Amino acid sequence: MDHFREHKPRAMTPQQAKSKAEAYCAYQERSQQEVRDKLYSLGLHKTDVEAIIADLIAEDFLNEERFALAYTSGKFRMKGWGRHKIKQGLQQKSVSPPLIRIALASLDEREYRAKLHDLLQTKARGERENHPYKRKHKLMQYALGRGFESEIIMEILNDNDL
Repeated sequence: MDHFREHKPRAMTPQQAKSKAEAYCAYQERSQQEVRDKLYSLGLHKTDVEAIIADLIAEDFLNEERFALAYTSGKFRMKGWGRHKIKQGLQQKSVSPPLIRIALASLDEREYRAKLHDLLQTKARGERENHPYKRKHKLMQYALGRGFESEIIMEILNDNDL
Protein backbone atom coordinates (compact mmCIF):
# COMPACT_ATOMS: atom_id res chain seq x y z
CA MET A 1 0.00 0.00 0.00
CA ASP A 2 2.67 2.48 -0.93
CA HIS A 3 0.23 4.97 -2.42
CA PHE A 4 -0.53 6.06 1.16
CA ARG A 5 3.11 6.91 1.84
CA GLU A 6 3.84 10.60 2.16
CA HIS A 7 5.74 11.94 -0.81
CA LYS A 8 8.46 14.35 0.13
CA PRO A 9 8.93 16.99 -2.58
CA ARG A 10 12.26 16.45 -4.29
CA ALA A 11 14.66 19.36 -4.31
CA MET A 12 14.98 21.13 -7.64
CA THR A 13 18.20 21.29 -9.55
CA PRO A 14 19.93 24.66 -9.38
CA GLN A 15 19.10 25.25 -13.06
CA GLN A 16 15.38 24.52 -12.54
CA ALA A 17 15.37 26.78 -9.49
CA LYS A 18 17.14 29.54 -11.42
CA SER A 19 14.52 29.57 -14.17
CA LYS A 20 11.79 29.60 -11.51
CA ALA A 21 13.55 32.53 -9.77
CA GLU A 22 13.83 34.39 -13.09
CA ALA A 23 10.08 34.09 -13.58
CA TYR A 24 9.51 35.13 -9.96
CA CYS A 25 11.61 38.28 -10.50
CA ALA A 26 10.14 39.03 -13.92
CA TYR A 27 6.61 39.07 -12.50
CA GLN A 28 7.38 41.96 -10.13
CA GLU A 29 10.37 43.62 -8.49
CA ARG A 30 11.73 41.52 -5.62
CA SER A 31 14.23 42.11 -2.86
CA GLN A 32 17.25 39.84 -2.60
CA GLN A 33 15.84 38.48 0.66
CA GLU A 34 12.51 37.53 -0.95
CA VAL A 35 14.32 35.64 -3.72
CA ARG A 36 16.69 34.02 -1.21
CA ASP A 37 13.72 32.82 0.89
CA LYS A 38 12.01 31.49 -2.24
CA LEU A 39 15.10 29.56 -3.31
CA TYR A 40 15.53 28.03 0.14
CA SER A 41 11.86 26.99 0.06
CA LEU A 42 12.63 25.11 -3.16
CA GLY A 43 15.14 22.99 -1.23
CA LEU A 44 18.40 24.57 -2.38
CA HIS A 45 21.56 24.87 -0.31
CA LYS A 46 23.37 28.11 0.57
CA THR A 47 26.08 27.84 -2.13
CA ASP A 48 23.50 27.26 -4.89
CA VAL A 49 21.25 30.01 -3.56
CA GLU A 50 24.07 32.57 -3.47
CA ALA A 51 25.28 31.56 -6.95
CA ILE A 52 21.76 31.97 -8.37
CA ILE A 53 21.35 35.35 -6.61
CA ALA A 54 24.67 36.51 -8.16
CA ASP A 55 23.51 35.36 -11.61
CA LEU A 56 20.14 37.10 -11.25
CA ILE A 57 21.90 40.35 -10.29
CA ALA A 58 24.38 40.02 -13.19
CA GLU A 59 21.51 39.40 -15.63
CA ASP A 60 19.53 42.33 -14.13
CA PHE A 61 16.58 40.20 -13.02
CA LEU A 62 17.36 41.34 -9.50
CA ASN A 63 18.22 44.94 -8.66
CA GLU A 64 17.91 46.02 -5.04
CA GLU A 65 17.78 49.75 -5.83
CA ARG A 66 15.08 49.24 -8.45
CA PHE A 67 13.15 47.13 -5.93
CA ALA A 68 13.47 49.79 -3.19
CA LEU A 69 12.27 52.55 -5.53
CA ALA A 70 9.32 50.48 -6.81
CA TYR A 71 8.35 49.42 -3.26
CA THR A 72 8.51 53.01 -1.99
CA SER A 73 6.53 54.41 -4.87
CA GLY A 74 3.89 51.67 -4.69
CA LYS A 75 3.35 51.80 -0.94
CA PHE A 76 3.13 55.60 -1.03
CA ARG A 77 0.88 55.99 -4.07
CA MET A 78 -1.33 52.91 -3.71
CA LYS A 79 -1.47 52.37 0.06
CA GLY A 80 -0.94 55.93 1.28
CA TRP A 81 1.97 55.01 3.54
CA GLY A 82 4.29 57.60 5.06
CA ARG A 83 8.09 57.48 5.21
CA HIS A 84 8.28 55.72 8.59
CA LYS A 85 6.08 52.82 7.52
CA ILE A 86 7.83 52.49 4.15
CA LYS A 87 11.24 52.50 5.89
CA GLN A 88 10.08 49.72 8.24
CA GLY A 89 8.83 47.67 5.30
CA LEU A 90 12.14 48.05 3.46
CA GLN A 91 14.06 47.09 6.61
CA GLN A 92 11.94 43.94 6.92
CA LYS A 93 12.89 43.10 3.33
CA SER A 94 16.58 43.46 4.35
CA VAL A 95 17.25 46.45 2.11
CA SER A 96 20.47 48.28 3.02
CA PRO A 97 20.24 51.65 4.84
CA PRO A 98 21.87 53.61 1.95
CA LEU A 99 19.28 52.23 -0.50
CA ILE A 100 16.47 53.01 1.96
CA ARG A 101 17.70 56.63 2.09
CA ILE A 102 17.79 56.83 -1.74
CA ALA A 103 14.29 55.34 -2.01
CA LEU A 104 12.76 57.68 0.59
CA ALA A 105 14.48 60.68 -1.03
CA SER A 106 12.77 59.75 -4.30
CA LEU A 107 9.39 60.78 -2.87
CA ASP A 108 8.33 64.22 -4.10
CA GLU A 109 7.80 66.48 -1.06
CA ARG A 110 4.81 68.36 -2.54
CA GLU A 111 3.12 65.11 -3.56
CA TYR A 112 3.89 63.66 -0.11
CA ARG A 113 2.27 66.58 1.72
CA ALA A 114 -0.69 66.61 -0.69
CA LYS A 115 -1.28 62.88 -0.07
CA LEU A 116 -1.19 63.40 3.72
CA HIS A 117 -3.53 66.39 3.39
CA ASP A 118 -6.01 64.32 1.35
CA LEU A 119 -5.85 61.40 3.81
CA LEU A 120 -6.44 63.74 6.77
CA GLN A 121 -9.32 65.53 5.04
CA THR A 122 -11.02 62.26 4.16
CA LYS A 123 -10.57 60.99 7.73
CA ALA A 124 -11.78 64.33 9.19
CA ARG A 125 -15.01 64.15 7.16
CA GLY A 126 -15.81 60.78 8.71
CA GLU A 127 -14.71 61.71 12.23
CA ARG A 128 -17.62 62.10 14.65
CA GLU A 129 -15.58 63.54 17.53
CA ASN A 130 -16.55 67.21 17.98
CA HIS A 131 -14.19 68.25 20.78
CA PRO A 132 -11.40 70.08 18.87
CA TYR A 133 -8.50 68.69 20.96
CA LYS A 134 -9.76 65.09 20.90
CA ARG A 135 -10.57 65.39 17.20
CA LYS A 136 -7.07 66.63 16.37
CA HIS A 137 -5.58 63.87 18.52
CA LYS A 138 -7.56 61.19 16.65
CA LEU A 139 -6.47 62.56 13.28
CA MET A 140 -2.87 62.73 14.51
CA GLN A 141 -2.98 59.07 15.65
CA TYR A 142 -4.46 58.04 12.32
CA ALA A 143 -1.68 59.71 10.31
CA LEU A 144 1.04 58.42 12.66
CA GLY A 145 -0.33 54.91 12.14
CA ARG A 146 0.07 55.37 8.40
CA GLY A 147 3.73 56.20 8.96
CA PHE A 148 3.78 59.96 8.52
CA GLU A 149 6.06 62.24 10.54
CA SER A 150 4.48 64.09 13.47
CA GLU A 151 5.88 67.52 12.50
CA ILE A 152 4.33 67.38 9.02
CA ILE A 153 1.04 66.04 10.43
CA MET A 154 0.80 68.92 12.95
CA GLU A 155 1.66 71.45 10.26
CA ILE A 156 -1.13 70.20 7.98
CA LEU A 157 -3.66 69.88 10.82
CA ASN A 158 -2.95 73.44 12.02
CA ASP A 159 -2.81 75.05 8.57
CA ASN A 160 -6.10 73.52 7.46
CA ASP A 161 -8.22 73.71 10.62
CA LEU A 162 -8.89 70.01 10.58
